This record gives sequence, C-alpha cells and structure tokens, in this order.
Amino acid sequence: MSVTVVGSLNEDVVVTVDRLPGRGETVIGSSVAVLPGGKGANQAAAAGRLGTGVHMVGRVGDDPAAGRQLAALAEARVNVGRVQRTTGVPTGTATIPVEAVGGENLIVVVPGANAELTPADVDVESVHRAGVLLLQLETPLDTVRAAAAATRGAVVLNPAPAQPLPAELLAQVDVLVPNEHELRRLAGADGDASDPALAGLARGLAARSVVVTLGERGALVVPADGPVLLQAPPPVEPVDTTGAGDCFCGALSSALDRGEPLADAVRYAVTAAALSTTGAGARGALPDDDEVRALLRRTPGPTPVD
Repeated sequence: MSVTVVGSLNEDVVVTVDRLPGRGETVIGSSVAVLPGGKGANQAAAAGRLGTGVHMVGRVGDDPAAGRQLAALAEARVNVGRVQRTTGVPTGTATIPVEAVGGENLIVVVPGANAELTPADVDVESVHRAGVLLLQLETPLDTVRAAAAATRGAVVLNPAPAQPLPAELLAQVDVLVPNEHELRRLAGADGDASDPALAGLARGLAARSVVVTLGERGALVVPADGPVLLQAPPPVEPVDTTGAGDCFCGALSSALDRGEPLADAVRYAVTAAALSTTGAGARGALPDDDEVRALLRRTPGPTPVD
C-alpha cells in the first residue's frame, strides 16, 4: 500500500525581525531563509521520512522555485511524478516575518500554481490505489472533493486553513484531523474548550472518526465507535513548533497505511510530532521511523476522557 498526498507546495520566505511591523510601517530584518513549505508538501515529506511509499499530487510553477520544491520532496523519499509544472504561473509562496524573541509571526500566502490544481489532475492511479489519501485545504475545494471521491483508500482530511465544508465531503472522510480552532469553526460553536466538549463537537460532524490536535497537550481521539481518548506526547525540549501539525498528519497517515488501529496510529503520530519540534523550521527535524520507535517507549498510553 502507499500514502498519496494531494495538496500544496510553497516556497517559504522567512524573515527574522525584532518586532512585527504595524500598518504602513517598515522594519529592518536581521536574516532571511528560503525554505520548502506548503501544508501538502510538508505532510508528504513527513510521511516519506518515515519510510512509507509516498506519492505527491500537486502543481508548481515554471520558475526556479519549482525545481527547489521538487528536489526537497525527492530528498524526503517522496515520488513527485504527479507534480505538474504550470506554465505562466509562479510556484506558491509564503512570506513570513517572525519575531526573534517569542516567535510571533505574520503569514502572507500567494497560492500561485496551487490554485490551478484541478479535479482532472487527481484522476490518477496514485489517488485511485492509495492505501491512505491525505488531503488539506490549500488547493481548490472542488479538487479536494474530487480526490476524496476517486480513491479506494482511507481518506484523511486536515481541514486547514479552516473553512466551511460540505456535508458530502465530510461523509467521505474516514479520519478528520482538525485543531481546536478548526473543529469549533466546522461545528459552528464557541466557548467551552474542555476535552468532553470538544469530543461532543467532533461527534456532531459527519466524518467517521475525528482526531483533534491539541498542541503541547497531544491529541484527542474521537473514534467512530468506542471511548474518547486523550493521547499525551512524550517529554521533549521543543525548539520550534512550526510544522508539528503537518508532521502529525503525515505520521498518522503512515501508521494507518501500515494497518495500525487508530489509537496506536495517534500515539505514533504524537511521538513523531514531538520530535519534529526539536529543530528549527517545518522540516528541520522530521524524524525517521527508528527515531519515533525509540521515543515511543517514553510516550504515555492514552487515557479515557469522561
């Protein structure tokens, strides 16, 4: 089996500043880094590093950034044969000023070629035959819906950036992976953020199972059947949490593709995501399978949520 990721590829331009600029203000940056990014590509790289056969379906432009993004994915052991170059359109970009102390940031995304990904682009063998199809929302929604309908594998959807989703798409999702903010937006609810309240919101969605990522607290597992579980992460010394959610999604899909039960797959994914925070950048510390399994011994078991 294999994991196929349909999603975005971006080039991130990260500028370090003493403080973020105000409206109409110019500030001087102290450094700049050009890094591979995009939620889809980040998640594919995470799964690829973990040893699963991974295919990426997406679009890049006809500019030098395209070659850099494809090379970075290939280095992460991702098959990029279904990533198309798009004439006359730039590769997607994200410009990210980041404060040197505290890490507060702003993000401006120009979708570029990501916006050109069509339903016809996902009518391909790597989507049809995927063991797990991993989707996000940085490409057109019609394309996401077409991919979910076209696969014979399990559908994992990370509903980010948050937006309203049609019930027919949610009904095609086997595992929905929102964070707390995304869950509340999907459910049209505010207020109580307790674990039982979040589980109640998750139960109200049409997806079969929901896994709510909780940052440093780990993840809440709300299966189609069975008890709700809280999975805490292992102890690590975080350096940079950028991309931890993407690592989680890639690792979760990798574990599900191997046939692991949902609770075990979430424990594996929480461990991988924790390791990803021990280095700088979205892909600076993506772990391999040996590293994850070594740390799993220190990852606590899940606890039931009343």
